[in-house]
Amino acid sequence: MTVDPLTTALGFVHLQTELALGRRFSIYAGPSLKLFDFPGTEQQPYKGIGVEAGIRWFVTAGNKPTHKSAPRGAWVMVRGLAANVRRTDRANVSEFGGYISALGGYTWIFDDVFVVGLGLGIQRIDYTVDDLGIQGTLPAAHTTLGVAF
Repeated sequence: MTVDPLTTALGFVHLQTELALGRRFSIYAGPSLKLFDFPGTEQQPYKGIGVEAGIRWFVTAGNKPTHKSAPRGAWVMVRGLAANVRRTDRANVSEFGGYISALGGYTWIFDDVFVVGLGLGIQRIDYTVDDLGIQGTLPAAHTTLGVAF
């Protein structure tokens, strides 16, 4: 179970549960909530609720045998988000939004419990309603803090 502290700071709260599919692959999924705007930026009247999911291929899966099957090491990932993006200042105004991204990164697991991960890549995002939100091809980042069980 992990959270992404970087996207949380940007206003997108993700809670992710990852399932190992052997030593080299994992899938993850979880809710995604757009709850607030990045502090210090102009506040925009929209929120979002959706589901984020991804698949990782661990290029250099750790070879330390443990009772935990959680993969670790260098990875490449494809992830996507589907969300309902709605205006908070107008009733019944919403649109489908989301993104798809490709990233490379690394996951560490300390004491077979504490998960830390970092990744960078590129994304195509359309998280808008009316003229509000984020749209375009942008850099993507992934940070992970959590626990393996």
